[in-house]
Amino acid sequence: MGQHEKPEEEAVHVSGQSNKPLSAPAHALTYDALARELEVEPLSGLSPSEAASRLESYGRNELGEAEGPQPLKIIAAQVANAMTLVLIMAMAVSFGIGSYIEGGVVAAVIILNVVVGFFQEYSAEKTMDSLRSLSSPTATVVRGGEAMVVPSGEIVPGDLIEVKTGDTIPADIRLIEAKNFETDEALLTGESLPVRKAENTTFDEKTGPGDRLNVAYSSSTVTKGRAKGIVFATGTFTEIGAIATALRKKDSRVRPVKRKDNGKAHPARYVEAYTLTLGDFVGRFLGVNVGTPLQQKLSKLAILLFCIAVVFAIVVLGANKFNSNQEVIIYAVATGLSMIPASLVVVLTITMAAGTKRMVQRNVIVRNLKSLEALGAVTDICSDKTGTLTQGKMVARGVWIPSLGTYTVENSNEAFSPRAGDIRFASREPTDINFKTSKEESSDAGDIVTPTQLLEDSKAGLQDFLSVASLANLATVFEKEGKWHARGDPTEIAIQVFSSRFEWNRLALTQGDKPEWTEIAEFPFDSDVKRMTTVMKKNATGEQFAFTKGAVERVIKVCTRYHSGDGSEEAVPVTDEFREQILRNMEVFAGLGLRVLALASRKVDMEIADDPSDEKRAEVEQDLTFRGLIGLYDPPRPESAPAVRECHEAGISVHMLTGDHPETAKAIAVEVGILPKRMERVSREIAAAMVMTASEFDALSDDQVDELPVLPLVIARCAPSTKVRMIEALHRRGKFVAMTGDGVNDSPSLRRADVGIAMGQSGSDVAKDASDIVLTDDNFASIVAAIEEGRRIFDNIQKFVLHVLAENIAQAGTLLIGLAFKDATSLSVFPLAPVEIVWIIMITSGLPDMGLGFERAVPDIMRRPPQNLKTGIFTKEFCVDMVVYGTWIAALCLASFVLRVYAWGGGNLGVNCNDKYSPECDTVFRARATTFACLTWFALFLAWELVDMRRSFFRMQPGSKKYFTQWMHDVWRNKFLFWAILLGFVTLFPTLYIPVINHVVFKHTGISWEWGIVFVAAFLFFLGIEAWKWGKRVYFRRAANKRVGAAWKDLDVEQRVFGDYLGSSSETGSSGRLVNGGD
Repeated sequence: MGQHEKPEEEAVHVSGQSNKPLSAPAHALTYDALARELEVEPLSGLSPSEAASRLESYGRNELGEAEGPQPLKIIAAQVANAMTLVLIMAMAVSFGIGSYIEGGVVAAVIILNVVVGFFQEYSAEKTMDSLRSLSSPTATVVRGGEAMVVPSGEIVPGDLIEVKTGDTIPADIRLIEAKNFETDEALLTGESLPVRKAENTTFDEKTGPGDRLNVAYSSSTVTKGRAKGIVFATGTFTEIGAIATALRKKDSRVRPVKRKDNGKAHPARYVEAYTLTLGDFVGRFLGVNVGTPLQQKLSKLAILLFCIAVVFAIVVLGANKFNSNQEVIIYAVATGLSMIPASLVVVLTITMAAGTKRMVQRNVIVRNLKSLEALGAVTDICSDKTGTLTQGKMVARGVWIPSLGTYTVENSNEAFSPRAGDIRFASREPTDINFKTSKEESSDAGDIVTPTQLLEDSKAGLQDFLSVASLANLATVFEKEGKWHARGDPTEIAIQVFSSRFEWNRLALTQGDKPEWTEIAEFPFDSDVKRMTTVMKKNATGEQFAFTKGAVERVIKVCTRYHSGDGSEEAVPVTDEFREQILRNMEVFAGLGLRVLALASRKVDMEIADDPSDEKRAEVEQDLTFRGLIGLYDPPRPESAPAVRECHEAGISVHMLTGDHPETAKAIAVEVGILPKRMERVSREIAAAMVMTASEFDALSDDQVDELPVLPLVIARCAPSTKVRMIEALHRRGKFVAMTGDGVNDSPSLRRADVGIAMGQSGSDVAKDASDIVLTDDNFASIVAAIEEGRRIFDNIQKFVLHVLAENIAQAGTLLIGLAFKDATSLSVFPLAPVEIVWIIMITSGLPDMGLGFERAVPDIMRRPPQNLKTGIFTKEFCVDMVVYGTWIAALCLASFVLRVYAWGGGNLGVNCNDKYSPECDTVFRARATTFACLTWFALFLAWELVDMRRSFFRMQPGSKKYFTQWMHDVWRNKFLFWAILLGFVTLFPTLYIPVINHVVFKHTGISWEWGIVFVAAFLFFLGIEAWKWGKRVYFRRAANKRVGAAWKDLDVEQRVFGDYLGSSSETGSSGRLVNGGD
């Protein structure tokens, strides 16, 4: 294909046409004709190189430029917040009274804050923008004969697309194959009902979009079935592209006027609407009704601190009898500035953006920042089993055919290879075989027999079973260049691999010059009926057969016959006793952790359309002949058991919600630690509550669910509606729930959960759209990693907010108590100058605050209970620490000022020492410099002390053998924090010793022997902080021992979690409990 000009922005969209005009609209062409015009092979698709060429030619498949970071908005947001407004007011007051130096410094700080904040916020928004692109919809495309998943933006005209239930159509496609295929086109046509599609019809060129049944439209969702199609229009050339501008129109921020039925409104309603609109504007301006809950809390805190700053300024004026002297006003300005945590919002944004980047490295994509805060509060995880707790790579382990016996596959560690492993055969039922013997004794499962020999020994039973296994199956298994490949669902791949061991491969049976079978119709798997059926025609005879597989209970309900002997032509009726026999054999397989499916078939005499209805499905799926059971093993991921253990240690309950049989689910749950390994010691009542089926759980009323001693840890045969009920039951117990989901039907539960988690590999686009975070590897361990990261971010935010507020209290306390220092004119002499305060807030503390935001997780972060989002970061411990640290720093600063002025300065406070330097003010300026040096050091040292809020700065790693040097390694570990603190030390000296800057700007002078006071104060600072932390450790240790008992730490995790429910509870006493489960 030649290179084409890129489409012009103003190109007129012609409905039904391609990016490059076709001879007729796509719906008016047969798909063969369309394929020829687009120069694409309908079976293998475009080559990768041709696709890349077309992407360059046609451009990306996007509906115009998405709204990215907006610089003007970011700058406005930097100015329009309470903290910056206080600085602006301080600047205006300083200029107003002629204090140009103070005013200039504050102006410089405002500019610096806005510029730095702008670049950091812009970078953070760019980060979030790139993360959103990572979670954008993807599409399955066939290129060069290979199926691959690519971002929807890389789809080009001519691509061969495969879509299934739950997918979002990536572009306008002309269907070439549709199986029971329906799409929701409400976004395009306004039609609320799904539209059933048909690929073999063509329509008049003037047919409207809603009637083009051979076309699936971009942005519509697949509600049923599956299909293949050729892309003919992308980007703005799609039907949805024509209305993209209207879809991007923003909602009005003006509150609507409430009107009467006749359309008129009382004048008071207009006042109400305008008042509410103004309130919304002010709220947005101040940030109290935008952003995440934590950002809103901090914006409200800023307003509170602004009010406190005003009160403190009034107190200063009142203490000086409201004297309008310049010195008094500057003192008031300094006290007001001392309460402004100017760097708070910027550091918060950077910390959260950096957290999202780290999560990507741990296979987690955050779709909104609110979920970052919520992750740390999760108390319960409701997880699927297949592919999440397990590997999702299934292998057929056991088969039972009633007329023959039991087949067991051993030593197969390659999921896709039908050549790997051995097959044992025993002419007995699974109930009569001991599968749990060692490998040396495994002959109880029979002798190893070759597949060829097994086929020769069977007259019809094995052949009939393999026909169902191979043909009631959409997976393809094939060998290419000596390596086996597979496409399709893991369950179907495992069954297809088993069939291929006997050369009963679907591709061989349905393709080639003279295929043995031709597919007539397909009834896809449905979560309500839990079955799937294909109707196939045997080409040699013209007979039609229905092949069905599905959940055992659902299949045997529609089976009426089975063959009791191999080769017996007459099938015998299925009796209740035989159904019980089937279920007993199924439970044997399930007890081995196998997922068990039943296979059945029948001859079909009725006429079946190519696109059959649900009513026809009921006719087909009846009077089936039972063919046998197949058990599939999906091994748990190696990391699942440690991840579940980590959850239990973190106070998080794990619930498995799966569509598997109860025994299968129970076996896997015990293996990964969701259920206790000693289940036999659990009382019958508790065990019945721990493991339930969806039908049992749904049969209970809400009151009965609330009366259960423990909510189910395993729900088998789970339906989407059961997930919603489970979330509601957990919410009624005050739990904070994370829920995983991958299908369309999971969307309600994902939205209802506090944190919705979608699967990035197996999840549908609808599920991803409903979720808060997306796992790129579908791994349960990634959920635990996300929770750990959420807790780390929460911890770090708490640390730097505590650092900022403790400093504010220290500065404000120093200045307010400093009101008592009055000179000869009865005016207060401030211990800290306004510029000194601004310097410490912005320069000294800003970068260390950011460094605390980058701090790694503390060692015990996953051995603590979940956070409480109601209290948020402002816990009781946080508030007490804030007051204690702030008071201690203020006391040391005041002590250093008092010692220099009164012990070694004769108590000389001079005259006019708030304004300028004079020999008479030398003592005050030296004392102020000493106080400033102390406060600078304390602010820097406090950042290191807050790396761990309880452990000693000198012993942050409890298991370390480096008793005297560990603190050096801890200091160097966070290099950003190390260099930020070092910079704070270095920048102190120019402010003290450079002439003019020290006297005129900072209102202090260089010091010499006073460094002795600073060193002693620093020693006392560490002594006080370390003593407080030691007291906290003792207090919390005693509180924990009182709550759970001193022996708690000696119990294993299973005893801690399930102790109260294990039979011999005497060894655990009252300390054993089910984490979050029974209260």
